[in-house]
Amino acid sequence: MLRTFAFLSVAIAAPLAAAPTFQDTAAIDRAVAAFAGHGIGEEGGARTPVDSRLRLATCPMVSMAWRSDAHDAVVVSCTGPEWRLFVPMRMPATAPKAAAPLVIEPTNAPQPIRPVYVIKRGDPVTISAGSPGFTITREGVAAGDAIAGGRFLVKVDQTRAPVQAVAIAAGRATLPGWTE
Repeated sequence: MLRTFAFLSVAIAAPLAAAPTFQDTAAIDRAVAAFAGHGIGEEGGARTPVDSRLRLATCPMVSMAWRSDAHDAVVVSCTGPEWRLFVPMRMPATAPKAAAPLVIEPTNAPQPIRPVYVIKRGDPVTISAGSPGFTITREGVAAGDAIAGGRFLVKVDQTRAPVQAVAIAAGRATLPGWTE
């Protein structure tokens, strides 16, 4: 009977001894309050206590630092078993305000220039190409818009593919590579 009791006590104690230990969140709260100089819920202190349901591995020594220059959160970290925790802080009323919204004032900057089309889609166009002594002309219909000096397509015949032309003036064009 004594043997059975000893065996049962060892069997029961072994799982309890092997149970993992977790970091005390109340100790983290106290350390953050000491680091910030203010208690939980106070201005300049932690907004709320660290959630006690967290199961962080036990750390022999935690380190603390501000997350940013705004002191909006404390970073609690451990390098032994590696983990990191962010504790949001309650900002004091004298904290710097956020930057003012950017306001763009209207200026007298020139407006973008819209292109002036000398030939528009559907306009009748005369394509001419030549040199001193001869000129070849052909009639067609513009298949797109064009500014002076811009290229566009001209439908010359219904059965053939459109021809590329360079706009000269309203209703007038030449072939690429030819001058007027």
